Amino acid sequence: MNQDIDPNEAYSKALALLHDCATPDGFVASPSERDNYRRVWGRDGVILALAALLTGDSELIGAARRTFETLAEYQGPHGEIPSNVDPVAQRISYGGTTGRVDANLWFLIGCGEYWRVTGDDGFLEGLRPAIEKVRFLLGAWEFNNRGLLYVPLTGDWADEYLHNGYVLYDQLLYLQAQRALARIHAAVHGSGDHALNEKISRLRHLIRANYWFDDGGVPEDAYHEVLYEKGRAAASPHCAGRHWMPFFSPAGYGYRFDAFANVLASLLDVADDAQRARVDDFLNTEVTCDALPLLPAFHPVIEPVDADWEDLQVMFSYTFKNKPYEFHNGGLWPMVTGFYVADLARRRRTDEARRYLQAIHRANVLVMAGEVWGFPEFVHGQEFTPGGTRRQGWSAAAAIIGRHALDGQTVFGIGDHDT
Repeated sequence: MNQDIDPNEAYSKALALLHDCATPDGFVASPSERDNYRRVWGRDGVILALAALLTGDSELIGAARRTFETLAEYQGPHGEIPSNVDPVAQRISYGGTTGRVDANLWFLIGCGEYWRVTGDDGFLEGLRPAIEKVRFLLGAWEFNNRGLLYVPLTGDWADEYLHNGYVLYDQLLYLQAQRALARIHAAVHGSGDHALNEKISRLRHLIRANYWFDDGGVPEDAYHEVLYEKGRAAASPHCAGRHWMPFFSPAGYGYRFDAFANVLASLLDVADDAQRARVDDFLNTEVTCDALPLLPAFHPVIEPVDADWEDLQVMFSYTFKNKPYEFHNGGLWPMVTGFYVADLARRRRTDEARRYLQAIHRANVLVMAGEVWGFPEFVHGQEFTPGGTRRQGWSAAAAIIGRHALDGQTVFGIGDHDT
């Protein structure tokens, strides 16, 4: 398990899997015939597309375009981007018991990045009606028109986990989606959208004020003063000032470490350098292990003795996946780690970035169904065995994103300076 993997071979295998995920309708989550993974997904497809855009490979970039066009073609009547779609069988899902908020956010982000990289104005013109419908729908999902999206249980990628309410991960994607909208507006109209730019600035302030607890007073942008004060008191000292809070709702704050959200807070320039350093330290001392330094979805693990276990064990659609150290409950994710590599590389923490990228390769090479290079969905958090669906496209995307990040490319090219 500790043997280093040749990075060139690892990249080549990842690129090959991305090609295997490319279909006439766009990227499927996996070419494996399991459940509904061989479908075009709003979330997985965009992450594969972001990796494809870094490669310069015309076939993969073409598959990225087809991914966005397919998602737009099967957009729901109110603007909903499908959670997943099988165009051949004409089967469309907008979510399970609730819709998937983040499919819409990734769609906007991906469209913006595709257009930024390719300069394909025809693509943008064709998809602008779908983009505007998503924009309107997201505004409605703020519910109270106060800047933050409200996300129901199972409403994003953690679709069998317990987070809900004003979930940090979704707010960060919302911020980046609005940056993409502002960039598109400026290009199409030749001037900035003042109201949208104000909304972007406001959202960034809301995130910084409400999801990071420090020793100061109640911030001016606190969403709810009493809720904030109670949340900060409960968070100290085990996580206040150590990492970003994962969510809050009318019932209070959540306190588990959301790895993807903490990575995005840095990568999308919401975190400052002091906060980045705190999160890095928390990851290195409390979360990751030297044997296989991959990021879990959430930390700490929910065990059968914990109060949350009763709710978690009934939170599934078909079969229970969140046993301790599996899936979202402490499973280790190459995909999430790929974005952390991108963040570390952008901050010129090259040695650490290479260390985590090597862990992604060591996960991707694991044997599944009797074959090496299984590209597992996740790795067991204690036993380091492969889990979930094999030949997972976004595990390959993680290796590609990490490699190109170390070469100086950025996975999110649109920032506040573009708005």
